[in-house]
Amino acid sequence: MINEVIHIAIIDDHTLFRQGLVHLLSESGEIQVIFDASDGADMIKKIASHTPLPQVILMDITMPVMDGHASTLWLRKHYPDIKILALSMSDKETSIMEMLRSGAMGYLLKESKVSEVITAIKTINNQGFYINEYVSGKILNTLQKNDIIEEKGKKLSANELRFLELCSSELTYKEIADRMNVSPHTIDNYRESLFEKFQVRSRTGLVVYAIKNSLIKI
Repeated sequence: MINEVIHIAIIDDHTLFRQGLVHLLSESGEIQVIFDASDGADMIKKIASHTPLPQVILMDITMPVMDGHASTLWLRKHYPDIKILALSMSDKETSIMEMLRSGAMGYLLKESKVSEVITAIKTINNQGFYINEYVSGKILNTLQKNDIIEEKGKKLSANELRFLELCSSELTYKEIADRMNVSPHTIDNYRESLFEKFQVRSRTGLVVYAIKNSLIKI
């Protein structure tokens, strides 16, 4: 039985990397690169003129004009049947999670072997997703962090949350005490309790932590 050739596109602003990957994947006999583009804007220009459409798109993240996040969101809206595999130099959990949330079905580092890239393309095309052990570990770590943050948020009292909100203002601690109708000593207790819970040492640290983890809105 002859394996079906998978049509793909490669979107990456590094010309040498992109052209090298086109050559290596084409040599496999299982992958046909029907076009490549330097960024999302270039992709939009080219995709409309290609028949058949790519089944899978390999997407870099950091690109000029239109990056991988914006390109992935655009594809999910206009070509929802095309599957997207993020291919990036970044191993940060935030990069991985942001691309997956944008609509990518898998994530690989550019240092991956060509054989794994081919496996990922075939798996995404057939099963709809590809998550290797490295990426699954990053996802699990992120989920565990979110659980810890959520648990910390649940343990805050209404007064502590109110104190956090007022900390993001220009009010002094004494003015915060007056606003909350409590003593300055009580405000000191709120502050020290939150310092310990969030492992920070300053008012600025409190506010930054609270904003980053959606405990308060400004």
